[in-house]
Amino acid sequence: MNKTLQYQLSRDYCCTPEEVSGRENIFTVYTPLEGRRKFGKNSECFLKICAVNGKILVTGREDIVSVCREKYSKLDGAWFMEAQTVIELESLVRKFGYKIKQLHPFFISGKITAPEPYDFDTVFYTQNEIEQFRDDDRFDEAYAFCEETPDVLGIAAVKNGDIIGMAGASADSPYMYQIGINVLPEHRGNGIGAALVSLLKNKVLELEKLPYYGTSVSHIASQKTAVKAGFIPAWTELVTEKEENKSD
Repeated sequence: MNKTLQYQLSRDYCCTPEEVSGRENIFTVYTPLEGRRKFGKNSECFLKICAVNGKILVTGREDIVSVCREKYSKLDGAWFMEAQTVIELESLVRKFGYKIKQLHPFFISGKITAPEPYDFDTVFYTQNEIEQFRDDDRFDEAYAFCEETPDVLGIAAVKNGDIIGMAGASADSPYMYQIGINVLPEHRGNGIGAALVSLLKNKVLELEKLPYYGTSVSHIASQKTAVKAGFIPAWTELVTEKEENKSD
């Protein structure tokens, strides 16, 4: 198992690196540890679950973690994200006023690789230069403009003077940078995304950070982009959020 990912997940799921690489399901009460991945200013974690290395890591509020430990301590983690279990879990968390927010597969890459051949020019952007794209909705996956997870690197594909695609890397933790990608609709299907992600991934590795890439379980094109860019599947993550008050 990749050592950086092993340590990162121990920070995110309030356990030890050895527990991350082990085979037993792990259940912990959440506390915001230094070095964790951050997503916005809200540090609350009611419940989140990671399926990795054939088991699950579960962390969150003590009451829901206790329920999960009772129900899932012996469950095969490799099959945890099956629909039946996810539906059951959704019913459980709704009793506490929460709901499942996201369920995403994540990919990592620890090797510099050559991108697939491409026929466009490239422009790299520093953290300060990325600011020019703040209100540009075309690149909402490349750049999040989040204070807690700053966009630190960017790359554009340029053809005939026009930007046709953009990839960005955000510093989600001191150890791992997440890569996002946008390709303009009329230019999709030509390998632009995979080339940009590969080039940016190599830059992240040169900074001695581990690049990672997340997408939807149903977004096959995005998963193919990750694989073509030299990434491999690493873990799946489920997170929850508080339900909105319907009376508001």
